[in-house]
Amino acid sequence: MIFSRGARIVALAAVITLGATACSGGGRVKTDDSDSAEGANAAGSSGFTVAFVTHETPGDTFWDKVKAGAQQAAKDEGVTLKYSNDPDATKQAVLIQNAVDSKVDGIATTLVTPDALAGAVKSATDAKIPVVGLNAGIDQYKQLGALMYFGSDETVAGQSAGQRIATAGAKHPLCVVHQAGSVSLEARCAGVKSAVPGTENIQVNGADDAAVVSTLQAKLSQDKSIDYIVTLGAPIAQDALKALAAAGSTAKLVTFDLNTEIAQNIADGKIEFSIDQQPYAQGYLAVSSLYLYLKNGNDIGGGKPVLTGPSFVDKDNIAKILPFTKSNTR
Repeated sequence: MIFSRGARIVALAAVITLGATACSGGGRVKTDDSDSAEGANAAGSSGFTVAFVTHETPGDTFWDKVKAGAQQAAKDEGVTLKYSNDPDATKQAVLIQNAVDSKVDGIATTLVTPDALAGAVKSATDAKIPVVGLNAGIDQYKQLGALMYFGSDETVAGQSAGQRIATAGAKHPLCVVHQAGSVSLEARCAGVKSAVPGTENIQVNGADDAAVVSTLQAKLSQDKSIDYIVTLGAPIAQDALKALAAAGSTAKLVTFDLNTEIAQNIADGKIEFSIDQQPYAQGYLAVSSLYLYLKNGNDIGGGKPVLTGPSFVDKDNIAKILPFTKSNTR
């Protein structure tokens, strides 16, 4: 695992024990679920209700892992979890406001579009509802009023990926941005470009797989100097594989994030590596941190972000990690 910006690093092991459970992409309608976990602690046995709000595009396997982590934490802590999502920033803000209006005890939310969510987050903090950020918004969470943050430093992650492919000889990578306005995705591509100046960004519609394939195929057919494709989510990597084959391109593929198919493609040598931000841990830690804050006043991270990545997954460690992807925890 590669970490930098030492002032930001807090070891996950010192934060919380994940117990018996082992340890952002294109996809396809919003959901609003209330999860009642069964097990050692019945849902609600703690007396706390936590709203968990994301910018998930339904169908993206990345969010299955985030949600699974949040659900497991709710089960372990006896928290009632209310999960909702919408990829539209304005609608995500409405979901946060709905949580405030329903008087939940805490809110965990992604902050991928900080300006659009600022008003709703302020409404929560004005109501004395603690908010924690996760997954996106590492540079903005404090100014929005969130108490804690769990996720990857996307600039560092992009730099790490860029340095690795630069060492391998990359000259003209194509960085595929699949969600307009996402500060996290733009930070990843900027990090790659800082290490490989010839990096070019391309915007695609991550909610439409066929459109992603055709856009990338056209670009690869037109520009044979592209030697690497950097996708920023696992489903987009699957689209890129199809585009590479259709265009007859020899460009190599690297991606951010994991699912079972991507892990198998790494094992098969079709993808060079993945930069994993460990989404299951993000969901788990966000819920558990709110439980500890509500129960005991704990501040996890001591005022600094808790980093869950970047972590490289490649041919050297894929055999160990592949089984966890099948259980939806990695």
